[in-house]
Amino acid sequence: MKVEQARPSGGMSELQQPAATSNRPRSFIDLKAFASDASQGITSPASPGDDHFQSSRRFVDLLPGPVTAGVITLEADSGAVSFQPADELVVIAEGTIVLEQAERALTLSAGSSAVIPQGANFAWSKQGPVSIIFMRYQGAQSSDGAIVPIDASPQLQPSGAPLAELLLTPTPQCRNQTDYRSPDGKFTCGTWDSTPYHRAPMLYPHYELMHLLEGSVTFVDETGREATFSRDDIFLVEQGAQCSWESREHVAKVYAFYRPA
Repeated sequence: MKVEQARPSGGMSELQQPAATSNRPRSFIDLKAFASDASQGITSPASPGDDHFQSSRRFVDLLPGPVTAGVITLEADSGAVSFQPADELVVIAEGTIVLEQAERALTLSAGSSAVIPQGANFAWSKQGPVSIIFMRYQGAQSSDGAIVPIDASPQLQPSGAPLAELLLTPTPQCRNQTDYRSPDGKFTCGTWDSTPYHRAPMLYPHYELMHLLEGSVTFVDETGREATFSRDDIFLVEQGAQCSWESREHVAKVYAFYRPA
């Protein structure tokens, strides 16, 4: 991933984020770079009885609200979560982890992802180092608690294209498969792809995590900061960011977005 004029990232739980975060422009954040640099972000204080899956986290510096993002770095070999407190997309950046519910075991290795919904209970185990990038939505209603893997072979269907007034190139052909939508409809995860296109800057009314599966895309934010993300990169566009988009080849991504009602 190539970045110009990069800024540092920090992080903490939504209840402890400083007011100073409101003084910087919203932008895009390279989550893989964040995950690999232990000096970035702030570790959440552990509560008594927290499993390592919940407590072994560093948070990106986002505005206070229902969305948090960051990295889980597991040192313990196993554990159990009795109650998942929020809907969460997890993308495995490094290693392999097994999530078990009842008689079902889901193995996630580097590059794979799943949604752990609010209310889920599960056991986990791993061998060797594991790094997990997450985006969490706090506020969803409880579901049946079943972990939902993001389909590795999605049956993509035609979906809407960017607004015509923003396009600087012909209208692209876009497709989508939704794997998970929270009961309140605000948190959605799935897979999307598109033919190449160039779009003028637009205001993002939502948070969106993207894990590129194919192709590359260049963003420029309102300050002129530019970055090109490529296959296997994982990044977050913040709610309130104003960014352009330019892709010169076919792009496919796993996504999670939070959009207020």
